Amino acid sequence: MKLNIPFLDIAATHVGIRQELDAAYHRVMDRGWFVLGEEVTAFEHEFADYCEVKHCSGVANGLDALHLILRGYDIGPGDEVIVPAHTFIATWLAVMFAGATPVPVEPDEITYNIDPAKIEAAITPHTRAIMPVHLYGQPADMDPILAVAKRHGCKVIEDAAQAHGARYKGRRVGSLGDAAAFSFYPGKNLGALGDGGAVVTNDTQLAVRIRSLRNYGGEEKYRHNEPGLNSRLDELQAAFLRVKLKHLDAWNVRRGDLAAEYKQRLNLAGLVLPEVPHWADPVWHLFVVRSEQRDALQSHLAAAGIGSVVHYPMPPHRQQACRDLPCAQPCAQQSLPITDKTSNEVLSLPIGPTLSLEQLSCVADAIQKFATKNA
Repeated sequence: MKLNIPFLDIAATHVGIRQELDAAYHRVMDRGWFVLGEEVTAFEHEFADYCEVKHCSGVANGLDALHLILRGYDIGPGDEVIVPAHTFIATWLAVMFAGATPVPVEPDEITYNIDPAKIEAAITPHTRAIMPVHLYGQPADMDPILAVAKRHGCKVIEDAAQAHGARYKGRRVGSLGDAAAFSFYPGKNLGALGDGGAVVTNDTQLAVRIRSLRNYGGEEKYRHNEPGLNSRLDELQAAFLRVKLKHLDAWNVRRGDLAAEYKQRLNLAGLVLPEVPHWADPVWHLFVVRSEQRDALQSHLAAAGIGSVVHYPMPPHRQQACRDLPCAQPCAQQSLPITDKTSNEVLSLPIGPTLSLEQLSCVADAIQKFATKNA
């Protein structure tokens, strides 16, 4: 009999907290205030405390969060920003929207995060910031990145869109650089019931400017100090996020338990399994394996009724959107062999707080069958 194991079952996550979500909905409806009200303010305080920082500013989505940080630091035309070559394109787009140039650096082959040892060679007199991504929910190696940034006078902007709650050497991601961007897209570990994002920082001056830029460039209604955006986390999503934030740590622990079970069950399946450095406490937003037979494996799982996703099949430097970047060499012609190889081999398996051990066993059994058949 064909299985029915989705890659991620968001609806199932809401079953146990339905009453809390309903109460949050009615609270907002009864109050009748839907933009930049009490729920957003409360969530900003709660999420700032969670991330161990002074300030949180709710915005419309994770891409805007990155873009607004760059705008807040006046990074724009003529400037360069170091970005991971292997990441979701939003990291690059934020830099492009600011008018700056993304400069890609290859990933570490073990963690898939940006390789700190390769960053210094990419820095030029035009480099203004380094933007590491905590990819798949695993923190990037921040101390050497921060050291390089300090030597060259660069800002460090964390893209923490996939890493809500992760820790690096005991410290929360989001508290490590000058500022950090989070996404609350529904599939994230902390996901809204729509889109949403946030900027967190200990930089009070930046936080003030972000709050102005997100609201048409002004802190006072009908007074606009500079061209801004309409990028505001709405009251309803903030209320839902407040509910979910209370459960986030427990959900992340569950993801960790599932990841450990996967690693044990798939140890002899002929895959490259994710590795975790001793200094990292990931939150397993994704459980990503590598296989030279990735496409065949994904087809095998689909035929068995098991969902999986490729994150990401085409790296940013090969995307049409990035074709005309003002690089010394055309973007698509840049030599980024680790990124290209990774994008051809990675496969994300089902993981989430409601995935059962029985379902995980079915996934592992299907992969073992594929490995035996193709040995």
